[in-house]
Amino acid sequence: MFRNFRINIFIYYFFTVNTFLAILHYFLVIVEVNNIFILAIIMICFSIIGGIMISKLAIDPLQEHIVSLQNLSKETLHELNLPISTIITNLGMLKKNIDNEKDLKRLSRIESACGMLQERYNELDYMIKKQTISKIKEKFSLDELVIKRVEFLKNIYPQVEFILELEKVDIFSDITGLSKVIDNIIDNGVKYAPNSNKYDIKLKDKTLYFQDYGCGMDEVELIQIFDNYYQTDKNMQGFGIGLSMVKRFCDTQKIELNFKSKLNNGTTVLLKFKDN
Repeated sequence: MFRNFRINIFIYYFFTVNTFLAILHYFLVIVEVNNIFILAIIMICFSIIGGIMISKLAIDPLQEHIVSLQNLSKETLHELNLPISTIITNLGMLKKNIDNEKDLKRLSRIESACGMLQERYNELDYMIKKQTISKIKEKFSLDELVIKRVEFLKNIYPQVEFILELEKVDIFSDITGLSKVIDNIIDNGVKYAPNSNKYDIKLKDKTLYFQDYGCGMDEVELIQIFDNYYQTDKNMQGFGIGLSMVKRFCDTQKIELNFKSKLNNGTTVLLKFKDN
């Protein structure tokens, strides 16, 4: 698609420029127009017409392509919802009729995997909505959201003890985007603390504190952590885009983001929410 698109743009631009020069030559040499003002108006008119035609040629195929991708995403997302709901519903029915502890554990693992699929579904739905809606905000309890995200992450990191100290706080923000931010911060903290099974989360005075007891970072690493694809440990799984996404979200939502870290002494991440 894009190869043909480039060729079309080149051909159209080539002929437009040559036509422009030919018209300029015609008025200067053949017609011998000496009035610079009239000549300038003529050239501006042809430039505007040419610009409109080139921009239309450039934008229309891209717009059509993006709309097709959006429609495909919406249709795919709709089709995903049915099997996920079916699996969750039938799991609940199976658990009622099974007493064997080993089978119940297996069903619980399937249920956890379905929960993760549901999370991915919600994120895809969120990303699609972000394409059409500039602001997705609602009022919710931040403390309840933290508890919900921790319960979800316990399925991924059952060996970690999450110690929560949360005040009751209501905020007006993008709940799905903030959920992704919380997940990324906790996920990073746990991954870079392989020798620690403790993780502290505190919510006080509209500030959310995430404290891990891992390897920590020096001043040079702290400067680089928001760069795309940067990872302090190159052997760690992932793509190094989590914290750059966290920063973009916080900047957009006017959330103050701070990192405090010392090498071999862990890291504290602070999210300070402003009054609504």
